[in-house]
Amino acid sequence: MSTDFPDFSDESAEQDNDAPIQEPRLWVGNGWTARVIKNEEDEGWAVAMIKDGEPEPALVGPWTMGRDKKNPKPLDVNAFNTLVKTASEVLRRHEQQLHAQLHKNLFVATDEGQIKVMFDIVPDEDHPYAELSAYDADGEQIAKVRTSAAFKFNATAAANWIEGGYRRPG
Repeated sequence: MSTDFPDFSDESAEQDNDAPIQEPRLWVGNGWTARVIKNEEDEGWAVAMIKDGEPEPALVGPWTMGRDKKNPKPLDVNAFNTLVKTASEVLRRHEQQLHAQLHKNLFVATDEGQIKVMFDIVPDEDHPYAELSAYDADGEQIAKVRTSAAFKFNATAAANWIEGGYRRPG
């Protein structure tokens, strides 16, 4: 499928936000726009699901041909609701994956007890960084330092940080 998508933002912005649009190739409602588009790479059709306010589709997938085997099947309420549910789930999974990449933690056994070490990346566009923090068994913060977002966080690195007196990694 082609990854070049037309800019839908201007067309959607002109519509009354409270009035749903229910056309054969365009449905707008529930915070989403479903648009059936020609698949440039073959003879088929695709549907793009765009969340209101977003510049890019959250989901693009193949769309069923109509009975004439030439034009796309028209959108309907059941298809639209299914597409909204699927696109919402895609966004939710993406957010979970991003959160997991940005926020990691593990436990390190020490003579003083188990220490929870957290690594939180702050994805600033100009100057991304990370915060490395340690907590005792009661949840009290022991240490917190700023480090590079490229810091290789793993059990060995966390143990070395603790053993090194919680100094900022180099």
